[in-house]
Amino acid sequence: MKAASKTELYRELPSVDALMRTPGVSQMSETHGGIAVTDAARTVVARLREEIASGLLDAAALRLALDGMDTAIASQLRKSLSHSLRPVINATGVILHTNLGRAPLAETALNHLRETAGQYSNLEFDIENGERGKRDVHVDRLFRQALAGSFPEPAASKASNISRRQLSAVSSNVISTIVVNNNAAAVLLALNSLADGGEVIVSRGELVEIGGSFRIPDVMAKSGATLHEVGTTNRTRIADYEKAINEKTRLLLRVHRSNFEITGFTEQPSISELVELAHHRNLPLMEDLGSGALVDLRNFGLRGEASVLDSLRAGIDVVTYSGDKLLGGPQAGLLSGRGDLISRMRSNSLFRALRVDKLTYAALEATLLAYLKHDYEAIPTLKMMSLSKAEIGVRAEALAKSVRSSERRVKVEIIDGESVVGGGAAPSSVLPTRLLAVTCAEISADELSTRLRRSDPPIISRVEEGRVLLDLRTVFPAQDRLIEDTLRRIE
Repeated sequence: MKAASKTELYRELPSVDALMRTPGVSQMSETHGGIAVTDAARTVVARLREEIASGLLDAAALRLALDGMDTAIASQLRKSLSHSLRPVINATGVILHTNLGRAPLAETALNHLRETAGQYSNLEFDIENGERGKRDVHVDRLFRQALAGSFPEPAASKASNISRRQLSAVSSNVISTIVVNNNAAAVLLALNSLADGGEVIVSRGELVEIGGSFRIPDVMAKSGATLHEVGTTNRTRIADYEKAINEKTRLLLRVHRSNFEITGFTEQPSISELVELAHHRNLPLMEDLGSGALVDLRNFGLRGEASVLDSLRAGIDVVTYSGDKLLGGPQAGLLSGRGDLISRMRSNSLFRALRVDKLTYAALEATLLAYLKHDYEAIPTLKMMSLSKAEIGVRAEALAKSVRSSERRVKVEIIDGESVVGGGAAPSSVLPTRLLAVTCAEISADELSTRLRRSDPPIISRVEEGRVLLDLRTVFPAQDRLIEDTLRRIE
């Protein structure tokens, strides 16, 4: 018998209008609305058309598919009416995985979100005086405590030739912090407030591009400031900055190389040299830290990553950094520094366009309180960084033992490996870990990774050298059992 042609198979496909008139689909419309059901039916028919075009459906397979149209449309409808943004298990070992939402929030932050978001709050209301208040007071007070003592004391300032202007800013209460929606916005607001119409001097070796095509020169152009490049890609001296200063100069900018390093024949001015030059010429010095930590990361096994406190103590006037990276809070752009400069940014009309909502303030407030209480275990990002190789190995061995006992085709080995911070932070730092190396008979590593990714909840892994690698550093302990159950079901 001659096989049906594609044209003949296409003719067998029902129209969406015809499907909508069938009893089963009509009932779905009454329950869920005609628009959603029509979209689901259209998607199912389009999928069948694609399968015919690719040769995946013959006449017999098409008849089966057409007999099950009600079921297929109902399944597509459930998918379209469910949340697209959903939890996943991050088993990649990348702590601040940009594609997976970066820093998970602390439980205290989630609780505070529930308390304040589900009802009215005093976001911009002064309860004491019964008057309108300012939303940034909720976190500015906490940042003042967290950054207390950041500016050098008078004796230290004198020793490092800090100007009188800087000496007026020695007490901790002059440090202010404002919050915008991300670090790119923080950089934009700072440049526009401090250098609109003027020049900003920055080293060529710091003209970085990070994820999402965020480029320092592009942001600077949008801010109204003019980029004045100095030095070369690998070598920039303090003399290069000094020679470039002119009547148009408004700001000196230092940019942290967040996702790469320059090694070999290199030179870069020290922060103290930049501070001395900026204050000698009565210019503000700004640093875009990118990630920005509030604690000494050497205690968590990371070296070479400056903290916000380090920068402010060194005499930098304004520091910009992210809330959802090393700080371990919600997505936000943070600007901390001299109160007079921060006030200029707060009064900029651009600040209102970039400000954050009550959800961000609630999560950030709870995160900062954990820092002030030195409850670092409560912040998932810091907790994950602090895990030892031995601790991760114990969990990995327990999970592997359980999977091995299932006598399935899945084979699990425990090997040494490395975790990374990610999110453009500490590009040269790695954390030793123990990995689950998973293989399965008759299934390639890519296919196994796909099956894990399509499980419920999705498990995101790495594939290296023909094996699927799972790093439990970035897996919450309560999720170990979910990984175990999923591996047991692999056929």
